[in-house]
Amino acid sequence: MKTNDLRKMTSEELIKKQTETTQELFNLKFQLHTGRLENTSKLKSVRKDIARISTILTEIKA
Repeated sequence: MKTNDLRKMTSEELIKKQTETTQELFNLKFQLHTGRLENTSKLKSVRKDIARISTILTEIKA
């Protein structure tokens, strides 16, 4: 997800997106441990998306 797209969102939308992305990360980890995950690079990109969202939320609150 692009940073510019995230900056256009409101804080409520960002919190909702963060929750969805965290759930997606949980599902990917579950698939990894059960051996069903084919694209392991998806884990890294989802973690980075969560970090981007958290950073923007912190900037908004400051």
